[in-house]
Amino acid sequence: MKLELISFKLCPFAQRAIILLNTQKIDFEITYINPMDPPDWFKEISPTGQVPLLKVDDQIVFESSVITEFINDISSISIHPEDVIQKASNRSWIAFSSTMFDDMFDMVVGDEEKFNASKESLFRKLGKLEAVKNNSTFFNGENFNMIDAALAPIFMRLAWMNEFTDNAVSISEFKKLSAWSNAILAVEEVKTSVVDGLDDVYYSNIEGREGHLSTLLVDEA
Repeated sequence: MKLELISFKLCPFAQRAIILLNTQKIDFEITYINPMDPPDWFKEISPTGQVPLLKVDDQIVFESSVITEFINDISSISIHPEDVIQKASNRSWIAFSSTMFDDMFDMVVGDEEKFNASKESLFRKLGKLEAVKNNSTFFNGENFNMIDAALAPIFMRLAWMNEFTDNAVSISEFKKLSAWSNAILAVEEVKTSVVDGLDDVYYSNIEGREGHLSTLLVDEA
């Protein structure tokens, strides 16, 4: 089975898939495209015109949540919890967490008013996660599961924002989430899920958007 993941370098949903592929030691190729000017061949095979897209031999799997579930299905060991209720709960929180990317995007592109409103929305959601997170290393215990992979791109981007802005969006008030974030970002499969220098690309993206967040950037030097 030949797997080809198609996306762009900053895509957080593709990063989720890459983390799972790395964790499950599944061979794959990755092709990066410009989402603002996708090639014709991509338009022909993508039903939605969106990334990520997973090409499995000659078949297409699309929608990021379906892609991650497919990766788990073809793996020798599931990284969902075995308990069906806990598994369903995890899936619910994964879907819930995906709305955080909208808040983070608005924080990057918005003026000061939109930035503050989006940050408030994001922190309300983080507060709900903090309320259900226990004191274990990862979400369900000591094992890295799919929900941890799902949150990794969020925590990574928040870490970058804080590094670039002298902690303008610090999550230190969320003690459990802070510890969880540190544990996730220390996982090798998470660290290798992005290309070298992607943090610089993210910095440039914030700078180029010219939103309120760009005015909070500190000198990279």
